Amino acid sequence: MLANLSPAIRQYILVTGNYWAFTLTDGALRMLVVLHFHQLGYTALEVAMLFLFYEFFGVVTNLVGGYLGARWGLNRTMNIGLGLQIVALAMLLVPSHWLTVIWVMFAQALSGIAKDLNKMSAKSTIKLLVPEAAQGQLYKWVALLTGSKNTLKGIGFFLGGLLLTWIGFAGAVLAMASMLTVVWLSSLIFLKKDTGKATFKPKFKELFSKSRPINILSVARFLLFGARDVWFVVALPVFLASQLNWDHWQVGSFLALWIIGYGVVQGFAPRLTSITATHRTSNQAVMWGALLTLSPLLLAVALWQEVPITPAIIVGLALFGLLFAINSSLHSYLIVSYSRADGVSLDVGFYYMANAAGRLLGTVLSGWVYQQSGILACLVISGILLALSTLVVGQLPERSAVLTSTDQ
Repeated sequence: MLANLSPAIRQYILVTGNYWAFTLTDGALRMLVVLHFHQLGYTALEVAMLFLFYEFFGVVTNLVGGYLGARWGLNRTMNIGLGLQIVALAMLLVPSHWLTVIWVMFAQALSGIAKDLNKMSAKSTIKLLVPEAAQGQLYKWVALLTGSKNTLKGIGFFLGGLLLTWIGFAGAVLAMASMLTVVWLSSLIFLKKDTGKATFKPKFKELFSKSRPINILSVARFLLFGARDVWFVVALPVFLASQLNWDHWQVGSFLALWIIGYGVVQGFAPRLTSITATHRTSNQAVMWGALLTLSPLLLAVALWQEVPITPAIIVGLALFGLLFAINSSLHSYLIVSYSRADGVSLDVGFYYMANAAGRLLGTVLSGWVYQQSGILACLVISGILLALSTLVVGQLPERSAVLTSTDQ
């Protein structure tokens, strides 16, 4: 069946399938680790520490991964990511008395490196499969890849809990490692060689973007994801459990469903926005960013006015998820669109480094601000960060001006 498709479509299917398989195991592994080590008696802080390296190395990997993608080709960095994930899973198959906090932290560090190599490679590759004039098609492909990733991550949460119940921790990890090995071997055989390899040899100092549009988008992304995680990662689950007395399975299921819905909306984002090769895209980003800014502030006002908490949280989170999904999908398209075709992974890697840094900042702030001042303060800070992100993305120049200056 693949033989009857165009080369670009075949490569897109291979890259997307590769990314889907990886994302499914990534979501399942996170839930497996949380549930299994909670069962073993680890405290909440110890479980959280297991993911510290996972988040930190996301910053480093996106920066260095873009450089490696430009020098080696995106097929290689994608396959390295898959291989590292298999190694990370294998590290968790050791006897249970070896599974110390430090050992699992290093396994999660490898998994974090693998995830960001895979993501950077997948999103960079799409840039090379779509003609410059087909910006609408590029947006649809990026939105589908991004949205499906988050949907599968949510499904992975369910899968992790299901596998843990059915076949135990070791059996679940072995099943995922076996499945991913088959995908990895297929990728080694069928993925086009040297995709994304730059015609020039990038120097290490070129890791940091000198492009004004890329820098603008990176700052906006840093603020955007910091705004999400400042209340979503730690503050919200703790609030649901401690203030609303939800059971852990209720909190986990609710957040998993939110992530799945969030991913579905991302996939449909191109139908809600309008992008063409000549359209001023910053106007779209500013409009949707302004709407998103209002959502956590409205929820904060509702909680401050003592509106019934459970309905307010559910409606507020649904509204935030809808608007955030559109903004995230639009920003993901913009970075791919504004990136240079020759050495695209350098720009995309730098951008997702900013994304990872925003997540790291948001995660730290989420725990600290909630502990000091509660959920209302987290929501207000989220609104401030979103307002700043919207102001920054409003400075984005038109694509036509960028392309003209690049050609000269």
